[in-house]
Amino acid sequence: MNLRAVFYALGRLLQLMAIVLLVPLGISLWEHGAWNPLTHPESASFLATILVALLLGTLLQIAGRSASEQQGTREGFAIVTLGWTSLTLVGAIPLTVYFLTHPQGGDSLPLAFSNAFFEIMSGFTTTGATILADIEALPRGLLFWRSLTHWLGGMGIITLALAIFPAMGVGGYQMFRGEVPGPTADRLRPRLAETAKVLWGVYALLSGIETVLLMLGGMNLFDALCHTFGTMATGGFSTRNASIGAYGSAYIDWIVIVFMFLAGTNFLLHYRILFRGDWGSLRRNREFHFYAGTVLVAVVLVALLLWLQGLPPAQDSYLHFRAGERQWTAHAEHVADEAGKLQSFGGLVRHAAFQVVAIVTTTGYGTADFDIWPRAIGLLLVMLMFWGGCAGSTGGGMKMIRILIVLKAAWRELARLVKPRLIAPLKIRGEPAPEKIIANVLGFFVLFVGLFVACSLIMTAIVRDLTTGVASVAATIGNIGPGLSGVGSTQNYAWIPVGGKWVLILCMLLGRLEIFTVLVVLRPSFWRR
Repeated sequence: MNLRAVFYALGRLLQLMAIVLLVPLGISLWEHGAWNPLTHPESASFLATILVALLLGTLLQIAGRSASEQQGTREGFAIVTLGWTSLTLVGAIPLTVYFLTHPQGGDSLPLAFSNAFFEIMSGFTTTGATILADIEALPRGLLFWRSLTHWLGGMGIITLALAIFPAMGVGGYQMFRGEVPGPTADRLRPRLAETAKVLWGVYALLSGIETVLLMLGGMNLFDALCHTFGTMATGGFSTRNASIGAYGSAYIDWIVIVFMFLAGTNFLLHYRILFRGDWGSLRRNREFHFYAGTVLVAVVLVALLLWLQGLPPAQDSYLHFRAGERQWTAHAEHVADEAGKLQSFGGLVRHAAFQVVAIVTTTGYGTADFDIWPRAIGLLLVMLMFWGGCAGSTGGGMKMIRILIVLKAAWRELARLVKPRLIAPLKIRGEPAPEKIIANVLGFFVLFVGLFVACSLIMTAIVRDLTTGVASVAATIGNIGPGLSGVGSTQNYAWIPVGGKWVLILCMLLGRLEIFTVLVVLRPSFWRR
């Protein structure tokens, strides 16, 4: 392991963060009407973070300059895992300062730091789980930084750095591979930096289009940008306590539904269609067909169940576990309001589609409280949390291509039981899939499920509700955000003990970096020369 090469890359990443932080600093200064950052704690905390990132980044770059071109496979894995951790550590400074002076963030430094680290890790990993009970109380600079972490983490911080700093070392592809979701990381161009620029170009273009469309729906520029960041990154951080549901607009709901679906699609597919006019790639892409079909079937099933069964009686959902007690009258009114959203056919389909697409793509935005919907719908949505979006998208979960390969492999084994001599290559996109890829997918599937079970056992020992413990792990390792019961769509993660928060932080990182990248770095033998 060449630590100097790792230091050099980490230094470049921290320097990039210092530049990015100038944007929320500017918003903070504008909001408070003072161009001296020392006149307000929020602005001062952003300035301090920028200085820390610049100082650490420069020192690490100088320490590793002589080994900048000596990156290999192991260095690439280390840079991705340590890079995401260190950027979260530095990025949590402004929120830690804010939490120390406000009641909803904690009354001690360890608790305030844990909450801030949880929130920023949730942002960078595009999980969208929050410890904030009153989101709208945050200053605009912090709200924007919180949402910007989504946008940076969605396409990938390392990918952005590769686009800006092409000479990050020969281990660049391994870094790219460790961060881009899916069993393979395809290149569009021979040079990796060009591929990174293409991906970020498509990402920025779609983000710009959605921002304009949301502004046409009545959002101001600030809210439109923040919700675009959450949509295109499939993150789900909102500037409103009631998420997208706060706007009560069918137009905004459908715009967000469409762009969540697009964000869950492979961005290489977007590039081929938008810039090459290659619509045939859409016709040939089996993963996209599986993804679109899954979404369509799930929307139909949820809408049908809501139409046939309606919402269960208020007393049924009143018994669900919550961190804070809810008075019966307030709960009955809440259920009545939720039932009102489903009275018309159009409203029923819209809310069913929104919740399904938000969960499948792992965005986590909400327009309705699906925790009080029929339990069969809750089970279906939890299952979809594991599936996630397409490979090469910003969505979390296992990815549709892996689910498709696992299903095909299982079907092939059933056929072989009847015909032991059967030779049936497993085909993906019309071509036989290499056995190496199939083994990689099956290994990932086993590790994902195994880690989910292990972390669920830990969480159910920490929290006092089985559904909440299991759902919290599913929602974080799948990078979704909202779960069920105590972490449902109208709840938050603030009440979870500090130990539980750190378990879920690990789940977020494992889910975003697709398990292998993190686990290989945790092996002691990885660090031996």
